[in-house]
Amino acid sequence: MVCIVTYSGRGVSASGPKRTASLTNSFATKAKINRSPIKQVVKKKELTNGHVVNHNHRNNHVIKPKAKVDHQRVEVKRREQRKRAGESFEECTLWDAFCTYLCYAVLVLVGYVNDLVRPRTAKEQNRDGYVPLYASFESFYTRHVYRRVRDCWNMPVGSVPGKYITLLERESKDYGWTFQMTGKKVHCINLGSYNYLGFAENHGTCAEAAIKAVREEGVGTCSARRELGNAHHLDELDQLVARFVGSEDAITCAMGFATNSMNIPAILNKGCLVLSDEKNHASIILGLRLSRATIRVFKHNNMRSLEKRLREGIVNGQPRTHLPWEKIFIVVEGVYSMEGSVVRLPEILALKRKYGAYLYLDEAHSIGAMGPNGRGVVDYWGCNPRDVDVLMGTFTKSFGSAGGYIAGSKKLIALLRRGSHAHAYGTAMSPPVAQQILSSMKMIMGEDGTDEGVKKIRQLARNSRYFRQKLKQAGFIVYGNDDSPVIPVALYMPTKIAYVVREMIKRGVATVGVGFPATPLVEGRTRFCISASHTKEMLDHALGAMCEIGQQITIRCSRLPRRKEEIMYDDSDDEDIE
Repeated sequence: MVCIVTYSGRGVSASGPKRTASLTNSFATKAKINRSPIKQVVKKKELTNGHVVNHNHRNNHVIKPKAKVDHQRVEVKRREQRKRAGESFEECTLWDAFCTYLCYAVLVLVGYVNDLVRPRTAKEQNRDGYVPLYASFESFYTRHVYRRVRDCWNMPVGSVPGKYITLLERESKDYGWTFQMTGKKVHCINLGSYNYLGFAENHGTCAEAAIKAVREEGVGTCSARRELGNAHHLDELDQLVARFVGSEDAITCAMGFATNSMNIPAILNKGCLVLSDEKNHASIILGLRLSRATIRVFKHNNMRSLEKRLREGIVNGQPRTHLPWEKIFIVVEGVYSMEGSVVRLPEILALKRKYGAYLYLDEAHSIGAMGPNGRGVVDYWGCNPRDVDVLMGTFTKSFGSAGGYIAGSKKLIALLRRGSHAHAYGTAMSPPVAQQILSSMKMIMGEDGTDEGVKKIRQLARNSRYFRQKLKQAGFIVYGNDDSPVIPVALYMPTKIAYVVREMIKRGVATVGVGFPATPLVEGRTRFCISASHTKEMLDHALGAMCEIGQQITIRCSRLPRRKEEIMYDDSDDEDIE
């Protein structure tokens, strides 16, 4: 989920006003060159249709198949425009914002009254003789807001998170402070797990291969890869990941969160500038903070904001000294799990080339789930994976396993093998976990001799488009890209979040509620995670339940025009899948 941008600073004059003017002039010259349709004045040889042709850019005598190149560019441009047009984010209305703030104000008022009437609830229990862990005000939100809807989170599960899931029912007799199991089980359609391609099952080819790995190689080496933990299946996994994403080399880690938080500090240092999307994951934020690099945040998926930050970083240089940055990193994700949006990769790559930057891309939610071949947003946009300097992803979403990877040049991966804390101190990946990834990835690539992987990718794309478009047609406020398997629906108020989660479970659908502090205060939502294992009947059942609940609490209030024609569940919408 990381992007890297670098500025070498060559040709920069001394500090002070003169240096600033020099930077500004060179900056303007570079921008002027990049915008010019005329290429740089150089002589070179190029192979065209099997013949070596001399190119002299001082004149226009250049032999190359112009029509074909122009046609390809037009097709790519149209494809990008179609996909960007399918992304929507309705802003919260003043009335919804007022009602949401009023709801929180009432909860705060009731909370203070409870603290006065029952002061024991504001104190830590069993802490006699110890220093308090936190002030009472710091736990106010937890005690008086989260506690009231706590049953909607941290639900105990009694099955694999496949297309169906079994929830263990529990009850509270003290208003959410503690819970007791009732012994009952609730079987639901699972729309709350990151099981994009349906590999999270305890039967089938992948499960059998993982069981075989346990019998032959055990459950783990109990050591780091730098010491005694390396094994042949881990080396095979590194090579397979590199082939899958299209990079020179790759390194894998046993924990997805640590793939970002422990590897980023090995790439960045104090003299680097990081331009981070405001919606980036917590693992990225932690890794950036540990690196001690300077962090500047740009608006979510906003190319103007990103370019402005790039210009400011290059012109101003480092604080106080105004020396050029050692590196400038752009850090973005492929698919944003809370927004359902897809990164505008072609435009970011254009800025990367324009300003001499590195790109570090987190494909945690997009690898396996996006693109005609399941190879992430790079595949989705039709870009060259070698244009992305650092590719990161996890195996917990599309592959039904655990861990993560970083892929890039051989030089980069060699650096991480020497200096990454995850590689040096983290326990090596368990053999059955690695085997699950190997089996599922080979299936996606078609190396298992079947077309099951391609079928899963197409089914996921079909399900995602159908479910999202049906929600929009019903009048719900839906965030994100039409092709994203993450589908957030705006609810705003915390009371509505709890009501939707509870009522959906009653109707046999398990979903996820998301509120503050995971989202801004007035942007509470429920989030549906679509899987290739879902059938049309499952999705229609969930849609019917959501429409019924939406009518009860008035959340079908989108201001966007609704499609009047019937939305068909077939391949007609998947124009970019074939």
